[in-house]
Amino acid sequence: MYNNLITIGNFTIHGYGLMIGIGIIAAWVVAEKRAGSLGLDTNRLWYMTICVLVFGWVSAKILYYITEIPAIIENPRILLDFANGFVVYGGIIGGLLSGLIYCRRHKISFLEYADLMLPSVALAQGFGRIGCFLAGCCYGVETSSPFHLVFHNSEFAPNGVPLVPTELISSGLNFLNFAVLLLIARRKPRHGTVVVCYLLFYSVGRFIIEFFRGDLIRGAVGPLSTSQFISIWVFAAALIILIGMNRKSRQKAAE
Repeated sequence: MYNNLITIGNFTIHGYGLMIGIGIIAAWVVAEKRAGSLGLDTNRLWYMTICVLVFGWVSAKILYYITEIPAIIENPRILLDFANGFVVYGGIIGGLLSGLIYCRRHKISFLEYADLMLPSVALAQGFGRIGCFLAGCCYGVETSSPFHLVFHNSEFAPNGVPLVPTELISSGLNFLNFAVLLLIARRKPRHGTVVVCYLLFYSVGRFIIEFFRGDLIRGAVGPLSTSQFISIWVFAAALIILIGMNRKSRQKAAE
């Protein structure tokens, strides 16, 4: 709940950035270890990870700009703020597309590498939401429930008000997603299963948590937030793909 953790002169270590960094390192360590056990090329994984991070960041920023078009028209200087304002779904979509392009260019299996990386993505997101908690962004609605948190030094969340701890709930859900995806991966399912399960689990959790978010700068599509609207389509697409994969597996087993 204190974003400025350590300050030395003009240099400050921010909790949000620190958690993002820890999340990326933890995600890489897990992915590299699993790549070795699966016989996948760690050098390819490294370059693919860099590609996914860069284009995921850009896509998350672009989707944020899209949701904030009216505000940008009033204040174009928002476009110059590269440190704040991201939409996670933009990063997920951009990351998957850039990973697909990379794999096709280098003629390696996208689904194998995506199955490898998605649990790590969930792990990184778990740490990222702890960063949100420290910074006070992505905060929850005001509540009278004893299960709440109160910010006192946040630049984003209202201070001195009991709020639903959406950041910590989201973090816990992402860590749970990470653990469940690893369990699924250990069963060595059909390629692409881990990817589809990640999308299913994340979209459901994100759709629900959005009802308790109090930060209004997220864009909206009718009565739904931008992320809820995207979640519906992501869930539907992932479910259709999973049903199709299971049908093909049964047909193959019957032959």
